[in-house]
Amino acid sequence: MTALGFLYPGHSAEDDYPRMEQLLDSDIRLHVVHTDIGEDAHRVDALLEMGSAARLTAGVEELRLTGAEAVVWACTSGSFVFGWDGAHDQVRALARSAGLPASSTSFAFAHAVRELGVERVAVAATYPEDVALHFSAFLKAAGAEVVAMRGSGIITAAEVGTWGWDEVLALARAGDHPDADAVLLPDTALHTAAHIQPLEADLGKPVLTANQVTVWEALRLASRRVNAPALGTLFTKEPVVQIRDR
Repeated sequence: MTALGFLYPGHSAEDDYPRMEQLLDSDIRLHVVHTDIGEDAHRVDALLEMGSAARLTAGVEELRLTGAEAVVWACTSGSFVFGWDGAHDQVRALARSAGLPASSTSFAFAHAVRELGVERVAVAATYPEDVALHFSAFLKAAGAEVVAMRGSGIITAAEVGTWGWDEVLALARAGDHPDADAVLLPDTALHTAAHIQPLEADLGKPVLTANQVTVWEALRLASRRVNAPALGTLFTKEPVVQIRDR
């Protein structure tokens, strides 16, 4: 059995993880440990505090007890707001604290884009536009070309967690662009585990969502590959590039 650990901020779409565990249909267990988010706000100062070392470290001991082989900070905005170098510092500190291979959802997106071999992406974000711009800058630092970026102005993860299929589909369609090779939905507060296949069918291209890439990244850290068509192209495509940080 492979046990994977996730530090998840607060409570919004954490039920995506047991759903994905079922869809993986394998000897893989996904263990979610909740971190204290402080203020629930898609605002840079609040996100920097949410992703602080003290808040992440507080959840590490509980995570260790799960027997996890790797840990991912399951938060996009609470990692990319630190910038490319700062996000590296964040996961290095997490790895030292946990004594495990570690990453974050922001790096999961960067690695997943390379895995698919795509260069041009569109970002369909729930965040206010100023926060979404930080994600675009992170992707550009990772070597991706962001051909379109849409922010939705949603301030709290709690509100995002109430969105269903209709809102997710509308977000993906609004954020897509004819020149984009893939569409990225970067909020782990957004329920997407049940929607990836129909989103890809509707848009006619790969769709990467925050909780999906987070689980894929944990599997990557544990050197596991799982074919799970319900979780989209990312979970069915053979690797086309070597995954490495720049």
